[in-house]
Formats: sequence, C-alpha cells, structure tokens
Amino acid sequence: MESSYALMAAGFVNALSPLNLLIMLISVTIGIIIGCMPGLSAAMGVALLLPLTFGMEPSTGLIMLGGIYCGAIFGGSISAILIHTPGTPASAATAIDGYAMTLKGKAGKALGTACIASFFGGLLSCISLYFFAPMLAQLAMKFGSPEYFWLSLFGLTIIAGVTTDSLLFGLMSGAFGLVLSTIGMDPMQGVERFMFGQDALYSGVNVTCSLIGLFSMSQVFILAEKAIVKRADAAKFDDSILLKLSELKRITPTVIRSWIIGNLIGILPGAGASIACFIGYNEAKRFSKHPEEFGNGSIEGIAGSEAANNAVTGGSLIPTLTLGIPGESVTAVLMGGLIIHGLQPGPELFTKYAPMTYTFFGGFVIIQFFMLALGLLGAKIFAKIAKLSDAILIPCIFVLCVVGSFAINNSFTDVVLMFIFGIIGYLMRKLNLNTAAVVLALILGPIGEKGLRRSLALSNGDISILFSTPICIGLIVLSLLSVFSPIMMKKLKKS
Repeated sequence: MESSYALMAAGFVNALSPLNLLIMLISVTIGIIIGCMPGLSAAMGVALLLPLTFGMEPSTGLIMLGGIYCGAIFGGSISAILIHTPGTPASAATAIDGYAMTLKGKAGKALGTACIASFFGGLLSCISLYFFAPMLAQLAMKFGSPEYFWLSLFGLTIIAGVTTDSLLFGLMSGAFGLVLSTIGMDPMQGVERFMFGQDALYSGVNVTCSLIGLFSMSQVFILAEKAIVKRADAAKFDDSILLKLSELKRITPTVIRSWIIGNLIGILPGAGASIACFIGYNEAKRFSKHPEEFGNGSIEGIAGSEAANNAVTGGSLIPTLTLGIPGESVTAVLMGGLIIHGLQPGPELFTKYAPMTYTFFGGFVIIQFFMLALGLLGAKIFAKIAKLSDAILIPCIFVLCVVGSFAINNSFTDVVLMFIFGIIGYLMRKLNLNTAAVVLALILGPIGEKGLRRSLALSNGDISILFSTPICIGLIVLSLLSVFSPIMMKKLKKS
C-alpha cells in the first residue's frame, strides 16, 4: 500500500511540471471550443489531435487527450444552454432546462451551474479511477489466451450493441471492423493477408489514420453536403455566473447522485455520457422537492445532467486502462493513443509503467480545476465561438486531418488511407452504422485472434480450453447479456 501511495504522490508531482500544466490549459481550452460547436464531438476532437502527441512523453500525451475529452464534454453544455443546440450528444438533457433559463434571462446562472456540476462530477469520478482501476488490473493478471479471446468478444458485443439504435447494424459494424483487422501479416504464421501488394499495410491498417478518417474527415463530408450554415446567435447574458451558497447546497445531493450514476455507466463499457446525462436528469427530477420546475428552468436539472456526463469520463477510463475495453468511443480513441505509444492496456500499466499511469491520473485530477476556471472565466468568449460558421470549420478540420495523417509516418499513403476511411465513415453514418465499433474491432480484433489461435495451439485443437476457467465463463455470460443491453438502455432513456 505504501508503494501505491508513493506512486500517487509522485504522479501528482510529475503532473505539476510546467509543460504538463501548459498542456492542460491548451487541451482543455481546445476541448471546450470543440464541444461548444454543434456538429463536432469529443471523439472527433481527440482523434483529430492525436498525432500531436506522438513527440510527447506518453503521460503528457495522455494528459492532452484527457484534457480535450473533459473539456469537450463540458463544452457541449454552452451551446445547449445558449442556442438550444447541444454541442455534443452528452449535453442533450442539459438543453431542456438550460435554454429555459436562458429565455428567462438567467443564462449566466445556467452556465455557472453546468460548470460547477461538471467540475464536481469529473473530480469525484477520479476517486473510482484511483481505487478501482488497480483492483481490476490485479484481476487482469490472471488472464491467459482463452480469457483474452472472450474479453475481446465481450468488448465488441457491448459497444456494437449499445451505441446504435439497431443491434443488427451495430453487430454489422463490428464485423466489418474485424475483417479490416485481418489486413497485414498473419500474427502466427507471418503470411501476407489482403495487403494487395502494398508494403504500407505490412503492420495492418494504421489505427490513427482510421480514427481521423472515421471521426473527423467523415464530419467534414457531412458538413460540406449541407448549405454553409451560420450558427444561431448565442444569447447575451449579464447575470452572475457564480452560484449562491443556498444554490450550491440545493444541487449538492443531485451532483453526488449523478456522480454515482455517471461512474457506474462509465465503468460499463459502451454506455457512454449520452445515456448518463438523461438518467442523471431523470433521477434529479425524481428526487427533487420542486419537480414542477423541470422543463421550465431548473438548476437541479442542469446539475443532474452535467454531473452525470462528466462523471463518465473517469469511470470509462477504468475498463480501458485495465482490460483494454473502451468505455465509449472517446476512450476507444484514447486506447489507440496508448497503443501508438507502445503501451498495451492491462496490468503492466500499473506495474511496469505505473509512474506514467499515475502521472496521467494526477493530471486528470488537475484538468478538472482547469475546466472549472476556464468555464467560469471564459463563458462569454466561448459563447461567441458557438456560432462559428461551417464555412470556417470545414477547411480548418480538413487541413488538420491531412496534416495529422501525414505527420504519423511522413507518408502520403497514410493521407490516402485516411481519405478512404473518411468516405467509409461518411457512408456508415448515412446508413446509421457504428464507426466506434469499427475502431474497437480494429484494436481488439488482433487480440482476440491471437487469444483464440494460441489457445487452440496449446490444446491441440481442443475447444474445451475456451471454457476451462471461471473467468472464461463469466466473460461468456457478460457477452450474452451485452447483446440484449440496447433494450435495457432504451427503457432507461424513456423512464
């Protein structure tokens, strides 16, 4: 235990280096800007700026991606409150009471509530990240080849099932990603597979190129097919952003409740912040002494939504870092960043690479304070960004996509690959398929394949090895349950 506390303390010290603090300030600012612009998303922002982390220390790079993640989740509330258009899906419930307060001339109060609730939701989520992640990592140390096969299958069924309206479409997306994951050299026999004579595909599909194409370039195509849109004017506000002590006391029970809800949903891979915000909002209304205010401008409604969606951030990192199962699409991108830095999610992050991991954890805590300060001090500035025209957004995102893809290996082939995935992502979004499931399959596919083939090699082809341990049986049960999870999530949204 002493060594764990020493690692935590050392992590905080490392996170407080001038470079890391500067990275936090920049990344949270970028995240809020991305979040408050309707049509963009946290996953898109993290994927777009992932190439910038290649030259950084792994802990610094992860801190940057974490800052963008947290900033974007909060930033979505700004446009939700001021122009009734959620910047990200995670702020959809915030728009209900946030915009109602804006119409009453209380936009500042609404933004202040969103910022403070986001801060406490994110900060409290770090508690579970610190205490549950190492425990789950200890369990992961017992995993062998059969367990990793079922673990990869579990991750695929969860994110494919939860994050689309159609279970069939979600599973189809995951299957498509699995096919793409077979491109490159056979991991067991060293035979070329589906490379079509392209040496650039020797190591398989470049995960970063696929992330940028599926999440960012596809968004450029989506925006470009529409008329160049000028955002609705954000409401002007002059009222105080800071909350009174009585108002803080009023939202405290709601924030604590939503923290627990958001953490649990974050730990369940695939559920995500968009579901947490609605459950947090509904539970705030259920327990409120003034339910009649909901829909007409309730600070409890805003706090319930924002604390829940920000509590997901810490919770979703737990399965990502310990088991390699991303909690949602954003953490799927973060996991890609880990792999690019040569780090494999699992027990080694808490043993061999523990200093790096706890530096990231310390940085994740400090990021919440940057988000609070920037949210309270810069609300009026970010409000102006929310109405930025697509005529400006499209060329900016396009240039970043091209430059970021080229910077990976200084290869034009990567740019071409990114464009191909951009077209694939565009078509998938048009067909209501799940781009996050494709990314996850690209990452988990090789892990599952190696686990299956090594297991069968060890048992001379006897498939009973895949059912030989309690962990295998538990993962099989969880995989079956996850297939039916969309039904449960739809009921939770409607309740």
